Amino acid sequence: MNKRLLTLWVLLLVGILIAACGGGGSTTPEPTAAPEMTEAATAVEEATTEPVATEPAGEASGDVIQLQLMGWASSDAENTRLQEMIDNFNSANSDVQAQLLLVPDYDTKLQTSLAGGAPPDVFYIDSFKLPDFVAANAIAPIGDELENVDDFYPNLRDAFTLDGTLYCPPKDFSTLALEYNKDMFDAAGLDYPTADWTWDDLRNAAEALTDSDNGVYGMVLSADMARWIAFLYQAGGTVTNADSTSMTLDSPEAKEAMDFYVGLVQDGYAAQPADLDSGWPGEAFGKQKAAMAMEGNWIIPFLQDQFPDVNFDVVELPAGPGGKATMSFTVCYGVPANAAHHDASVRLVNFLTGSEGMKAWTDLGLAMPTRASLRDTWLEKFPNLEPFLNGAEYSHPWQFQPGFQDVLDTVNSGLQEAFTGLTTTDQVLQNAQEVGTEVLNR
Repeated sequence: MNKRLLTLWVLLLVGILIAACGGGGSTTPEPTAAPEMTEAATAVEEATTEPVATEPAGEASGDVIQLQLMGWASSDAENTRLQEMIDNFNSANSDVQAQLLLVPDYDTKLQTSLAGGAPPDVFYIDSFKLPDFVAANAIAPIGDELENVDDFYPNLRDAFTLDGTLYCPPKDFSTLALEYNKDMFDAAGLDYPTADWTWDDLRNAAEALTDSDNGVYGMVLSADMARWIAFLYQAGGTVTNADSTSMTLDSPEAKEAMDFYVGLVQDGYAAQPADLDSGWPGEAFGKQKAAMAMEGNWIIPFLQDQFPDVNFDVVELPAGPGGKATMSFTVCYGVPANAAHHDASVRLVNFLTGSEGMKAWTDLGLAMPTRASLRDTWLEKFPNLEPFLNGAEYSHPWQFQPGFQDVLDTVNSGLQEAFTGLTTTDQVLQNAQEVGTEVLNR
């Protein structure tokens, strides 16, 4: 077995434990939700899957090149739309035919195919895991072969750029925003949140909206780094320095963000989903046990389907002492380094992520376009989702160095203990700083 691919196998086995956004248990949306699939996405989507083909990918049938596109299943509507796009590609290309494989246990099957030397010709890569693929030389850098690269939002393009090299194009993305219950705000006599809100506004509203005697809280928060990290960036802090050679969670900004986030729970103005008889924040918000939630655009179809009577709206996240910030969760279409038919694979990627293909994909409203040129027409169809799309301008990618799952686990467990008073915010940050330093020095 190729040594680098063996390394990738080990690294990504660890990656399977990453929590998806919505907590993704913890939180990494993996396809945009993320990665593995967020609990939020899982709650609203029924996975439709097809078996993985046993024959090697990229085999030619006569003069026709056969390609495999491997990904994870999403909602029925998205699965159907992606198959339609593949059918359209096949109709337009007589010399190349693509097969869509939406598989269960995606990470394991992808790792098996990579380690066996027969990877799919195109496959999903979450931004969180891109560094692992690059470190193992398992992905081809196709940035120079992509169409109209400058049209991708810079923050999303950067999510798949390492050391100045763009490896793959972002197919769609999600960001975090603030969801609020309009009826609960009305009952409390409060003005609705605006894009100009600050941390103080958020905390004051959470306090005013809390009725703990009746099991209702101003906000629902998870012990989840993928949520807390937005506050870290809003405070002006970072997880590491610019070149990821040292940890920076021992900063005053990190302390301020941790104190604010944990303080909402400790002071009784926010509660965790489990304490609100819910599996994830979207459910607690839907049950109207919390007046505010901080989730991505995946929460919208969930609420429309499961809690259609809830009167809610969405606004951008409040700004912190360091300004506005949110997280972007995104996935790209990757081409393996040893692609059997590199040019044909890139042709398929360009078809899917070009302006026309991306418009077709994101016109469902379940994912947002990563091309700035599609913003206006997309918002004409989905004006209520503008707060999520606005986040593209100031979002931070959910991405760290290989092996960083240890840091996420440390922060998540630390937040849980801090919420319940079993540890201090200082200790949470100190532990994460130490674990992160070990990871970076490996």
